[in-house]
Amino acid sequence: MSAEPSDRPRVMHPGPVSSSPGWDGLTTPDGHDLLGRIAALRAAGDAPDLVNQRLRKDGADPELLAAALTVAGLRDRAAPKFGANAPDMLFTQAGLEQASRAHVAELHAARFASCKAVADLGCGLGAESLAFLRAGKRVRAVELDPLTARFAEHNLAVEARGLAAAGGSPEFDVLVGDATVVGAGDADAVFLDPARRTAGHRDTRRLASSDDYSPTLDFAFRAARSAVAGGVKLGPGLDRELIPSDAEAQWVSVDGQVVEMGLWFGEAARAGVGRSATLVSHDDGPLAAPTVHELRAATDAPDAEARELGEYLFEPDGAVIRARLIGLLAKELGAGMLREGIAYLTADRPAHTPFAQAFRVIEELPAREKDLKRALAARGIGRLEIKKRGVDVDPAALRTRMRLKGPHSATLILSRSANRHVALLAERC
Repeated sequence: MSAEPSDRPRVMHPGPVSSSPGWDGLTTPDGHDLLGRIAALRAAGDAPDLVNQRLRKDGADPELLAAALTVAGLRDRAAPKFGANAPDMLFTQAGLEQASRAHVAELHAARFASCKAVADLGCGLGAESLAFLRAGKRVRAVELDPLTARFAEHNLAVEARGLAAAGGSPEFDVLVGDATVVGAGDADAVFLDPARRTAGHRDTRRLASSDDYSPTLDFAFRAARSAVAGGVKLGPGLDRELIPSDAEAQWVSVDGQVVEMGLWFGEAARAGVGRSATLVSHDDGPLAAPTVHELRAATDAPDAEARELGEYLFEPDGAVIRARLIGLLAKELGAGMLREGIAYLTADRPAHTPFAQAFRVIEELPAREKDLKRALAARGIGRLEIKKRGVDVDPAALRTRMRLKGPHSATLILSRSANRHVALLAERC
């Protein structure tokens, strides 16, 4: 069950708390009790609608109950990101969507091994602060939104109690305010995750321009540089021209999805590393310890030369593509580009790598849609995975137009080789 407010470590609140109907009450004893009752009823098998009816009948405040039921649902969704502590934590929809996964946050914390205290400027619900606390760092968490700060305070208190019970001495402060005003205090490390979406607790939208980030990139880079070790978490699609020359740029993918780009300064950056692609894989399930692989280089790697289609095709992970390390991967695989400017590699021999999906090319089919449809029907293919690069095709719409029938499944790769379109029937290696 959730932590009682009286158990919290020292927390400072220089700003007012939010007035969101019902939500502020979740951090009170009444809110704690209501969340516990919801958890007990759900554990007994009651559906959310029935839980709502029962608790309303018992006199629960409607606004507090609505907020508590929402948090109960968010706790279920939070397990892959936050693990065993998720059932005791507090979340908003927007905060959960934007929070780092626990295993990625731990990679961030490892960057500050030489430091004693970390200022998490723009801490959100506290994902990074939790990892810093687990790593034995004193944490100074700053959050502009009062409700989110209250939830971060609660979440850090849950973690702190567990660490204290195991013999640790966790220390943290949570401050409500503008990171550019509150600052890093005496922390020797600084981490920033500038807001890249509009304000609010749900249904936020992505900001189109980096000029609108809060705090600004200029402030984030200055703050990170001013510390012994500094890090800035950004979206993976940030304009590469905005990457500072004195930072290590790291793209991270989790189970094949590129989730962020991190910029690292000072002692958080590694000597001789300017570009890195880090792959986090949960082969044994989202709650199991992940496998981590990394490809790194001093600078962007030049692409390999294009060559004729071989028997094997490799699709680099998105982090490798974003980091522009395709050429380095091609060298390791003994492969060449299928076509200049298209992120498919091809080779005559099989190779196993965590940095790319490997396919064996079974045959080349006609690229013209009418002929392709006939070829797929002749082979009895009823289930088709469609992958494409360098061609203007909507895979879902194409799959519908193919009217697939048959007992077999296959992968279709649509791309360009030299100056022609290709349609490759393939199987995963």
